[in-house]
Amino acid sequence: MRPAMAKENEAEPENTDCLFCHFDDASVNDVLFTGNEIYVRWDNFPAAKGHVEVVPKRHVESYFSLTASEHAEVYALIKRAWRRIQDQFQPDGYTIGVNEGQAAGRTIDHLHIHLIPRYEGDVADPRGGIRHVLPGTNPDEWLGR
Repeated sequence: MRPAMAKENEAEPENTDCLFCHFDDASVNDVLFTGNEIYVRWDNFPAAKGHVEVVPKRHVESYFSLTASEHAEVYALIKRAWRRIQDQFQPDGYTIGVNEGQAAGRTIDHLHIHLIPRYEGDVADPRGGIRHVLPGTNPDEWLGR
């Protein structure tokens, strides 16, 4: 049986212990930008210099539960954060990602979208991204290399 999915616009109960619900608490969130419904924060454990997270202000677990206006603001703030990171750090590329569900690696049950600057040489071979994590999806294996 498939798990029930939250419906769009359906607010999930606020979790008072949730790190991301306390966007106005500077002791846990170093906020870069804030919008009406979304904010951008520096990641507390950055994977790379300039790593930020784009987070809804309301407690929502699933990307698929965002409202249309939240989606629009997510993309506007990703673009704004990208400009700031470009100016400040001059990365060579980006990884943008969401861990949708625990099976995908989510550890905090409040949606957050990672914008991770990438730099030449930060990993030995960045080709394929997630394909080097999931078994049977490595392009080199497909080609018999």
